[in-house]
Amino acid sequence: MSRIGKLPIPVPAGVKVHIDGRKVRVEGPKGKLVYEHNREVAVKQEDGRVLVSRFEEMPGASAQQGLARTLINNMVVGVTKGYTRELDVIGVGFKAEVKGKSMFLTVGFTLPYEIAVPEGIAVTVDKNTHIVINGIDKQVVGQFAANIRRIRPPEPYKGKGIKYTEETVRRKEGKTSA
Repeated sequence: MSRIGKLPIPVPAGVKVHIDGRKVRVEGPKGKLVYEHNREVAVKQEDGRVLVSRFEEMPGASAQQGLARTLINNMVVGVTKGYTRELDVIGVGFKAEVKGKSMFLTVGFTLPYEIAVPEGIAVTVDKNTHIVINGIDKQVVGQFAANIRRIRPPEPYKGKGIKYTEETVRRKEGKTSA
């Protein structure tokens, strides 16, 4: 029995959920998202809630039920509140800037590193070192933040690099001479 999958998803006012076969479309004040669920689960809407259930007890069906419920809930939260990830650029001379649909990172390489900003994502840079990524799709926001961090992950000796704002970098002690 999936403990997460059996929980109903509350649909707040201003959000419309359309279920057409295996496609679930969620529309809200911030935009709309579409998800196609697995054949092992059934999605239905009743009394202002969305319910996810299994057709039969098969291996993995419980996991698919929990996954479908979580993804649909993330869609509902995304179109109402949205998702945000924040990154910090740490290092002497390290900076970030956004120009049009591209983001440029100067993080110790010979040339600035250019990244294309995906559709549906808003990126802002404060004080050249604090990056804020906003969007309605949790997966796209998280993956874009991970791609930025992957360019120059924080190193443990001086802490230079790109890190999530809430992340703590464990620092190491450098070499000491006798």
